Amino acid sequence: MVSFDRFILQDGIPLYLQIVRYLQRGIVAGTILPGDELPSRRVLSALLGVNPNTVQKAYRLLEDSGVISSHTGAKSFVCASGEVVARIRAQLLESDVKNAVGALRQSGLSKAEALALVDRFWDQLPGKEEK
Repeated sequence: MVSFDRFILQDGIPLYLQIVRYLQRGIVAGTILPGDELPSRRVLSALLGVNPNTVQKAYRLLEDSGVISSHTGAKSFVCASGEVVARIRAQLLESDVKNAVGALRQSGLSKAEALALVDRFWDQLPGKEEK
């Protein structure tokens, strides 16, 4: 069962999109795998303290994009193929980079200063080795 123990609410972002993004990030990171069962809409809405329609909207978006499979009266499961995972990864990275660049520009950094800052932290933060 997919856990929402690490789910953190963020201000200013619709909750259904936060649920979608949480599941997408878990799938891309490999912590949520194809075949993993999702909490029911009612269980997740109670866990997060939100209207069941909010969870329904998130699950519907995930179904429409091929990330999960749901059937009326049955459980929902992750079913993202490798192609879907690659598409999600590209979308998340593009969004994250745009947000980071926007924040750096808003802070008044030049492109050279921003790249130097990225270069400085690239080797300091844990992560995968360079290819």
